[in-house]
Parts: sequence; structure tokens; C-alpha cells
Amino acid sequence: MKEDLIEKIEIPEGFECEVEGNFVKLKFGDKENKRRFNFYGVELRKEGNSIIIEAKNATKKELQVVYTTRAHINNMVEGLRKPFEYKLEIAFVHFPMTVEYKQAENKILIKNFLGEKKNREADILPGVEIELGKKEIILTSCDIELAGQTAANIEKATQIKNKDRRKFQDGIFLTKKPRRVI
Repeated sequence: MKEDLIEKIEIPEGFECEVEGNFVKLKFGDKENKRRFNFYGVELRKEGNSIIIEAKNATKKELQVVYTTRAHINNMVEGLRKPFEYKLEIAFVHFPMTVEYKQAENKILIKNFLGEKKNREADILPGVEIELGKKEIILTSCDIELAGQTAANIEKATQIKNKDRRKFQDGIFLTKKPRRVI
């Protein structure tokens, strides 16, 4: 069943908003979040202090795109208010590993993981701030996708293959995500 759908997202006070075609840019203070939405049959526009997402004769797929777009824009607003935070725990049993942050290369260097001579690396995406502790890594960013992908990069760098996970429990593991605790 096709129907017209109009979703209105109110932008809070203090936020600057620009909408050009399928490109949305939000600014709050010195922080900025921007995103390009790639979709067809859905129109974005700015009216006053709100963003309108409109789909004419929307099919089921277009309804999904509208609701997904609304969720992404709400995440952008929420991230500018209070940055998203991911916590990862550094765990080792057999070999004491060390973790270093190479700021020039924007990488995390994992040394002596499972006694390996070669260091493992994980990319830190631009726009993600990192706080490195003795047993914990804290990632913060205004963009939930950048912070989440960086956390996944770090976790994947310490993935163990061809060994029994019950015995080899070393690694860097996600312990806290935004909006939930693992």
C-alpha cells in the first residue's frame, strides 16, 4: 500500500543546520557532523528550525529509508550534544601485551600479543579521540559510526585464529557501547 509520508525532525536551539540535496551538515559550538544520504524517492529539506524527510507514494522500502534517515539525523544531533563513548578492555593471560598510540600515523600498536614478535596495528579513524589507560581504551566521537568502526578495528586486530578460545583468552574486547553495557 502506497502512502505519502512526511517526517519532521526538530533541531534544538544552538544548532546550525544546512541541507543541500541529500547532504546534511549539523554544527554545535566547535563540533561538526556531516553526512551524505544516498537514496532515491526520498526528499530532504530544511524548514525553519527543522528537517523534513518526505516520500511521496512511499513503498515499504522507501518507508524504511525514511525511518533510517530519521535515526541517523537523531544520532548526529545526539552526538553533538554529548559525544558517543566506547570502552574496550585490554585482557591478557599468557603474555603481557602493551598498547601504544601512534598519533602521527593515527594507529594503535599492539606489542607482544600472544608472544608474537611482529606488532599488530589497528587504524584510528579521523574524528575519534582516544584515551589509553593501563587496562582500558576509551574512544569518543561525535559520529557513532566512526567510533564504532574504530572499536571494531581494534577488536579485530587482536582476533585469535586456529587456537582454542577457551585457553587463549588474550585480546582487546568491547565492554561498553553507547546506550548499553555489554
